[in-house]
Amino acid sequence: MRFGNTEIRPLGGGLGCLLMILFSILASVVLTVLLNLVL
Repeated sequence: MRFGNTEIRPLGGGLGCLLMILFSILASVVLTVLLNLVL
């Protein structure tokens, strides 16, 4: 990923990037279910 002339490399390369995206989706789903159970 490039912003201007600085390049940002995700941890673990492409696999780490995919894992972080999957983790964020899972975390948001779990948080939504927990909030619905509490409220």
